[in-house]
Amino acid sequence: MFTGIIKHTGKISKIIKKRKGFELHLDTKLKISNKSTGTSISINGVCLTLEKIQRKKLIFFISYKTFEITNFKKIKTNDIVNIEKSLKFGDEIAGHFVQGHVDTIGKITSIKKREKTWTMDIIVDKKFSTLLVNKGSIAINGVSLTIVKAIQNQFTLIIIPHTLKLTNIIALKIKDIVNIEFDIVIKYLSKLKK
Repeated sequence: MFTGIIKHTGKISKIIKKRKGFELHLDTKLKISNKSTGTSISINGVCLTLEKIQRKKLIFFISYKTFEITNFKKIKTNDIVNIEKSLKFGDEIAGHFVQGHVDTIGKITSIKKREKTWTMDIIVDKKFSTLLVNKGSIAINGVSLTIVKAIQNQFTLIIIPHTLKLTNIIALKIKDIVNIEFDIVIKYLSKLKK
């Protein structure tokens, strides 16, 4: 479980194809000890297990299924990703509960920059329209954000300067693909209605 409050990013140094998936090597300033091997860490909103630490590089395994449903299929060496360590009992929950289970991907259709704040529109598959709620929480590349406006399968976000400074959102462009996790409460309520 995570909060979606991102304080660290990392740079992809290597992607190695394996028999059952891919091995991801990551450079980051996030301090993690060797004792953390086996723990869950959110990378661009995807809950991954830290396999090992080698020469200060974090190494993760990504299955083919995860590649298929996330924006990992678009990543390449030197790309910047958002990183969040898993939530500990007693930690402040400043964002919202984020599981690290990406529901789908979305495409950025518009970015408007007003001074240091961005307004961003993202479109998702129509089957997810019921999960988009005005003022509802959503995680984009693991970042906890609030939906300002939702019309059918497109929604609008406002990204404040602090978030832009600490996350990879600042590097996004129109037509880029982002990982999306809908709010867990909205998902459960949607299931009850069926």
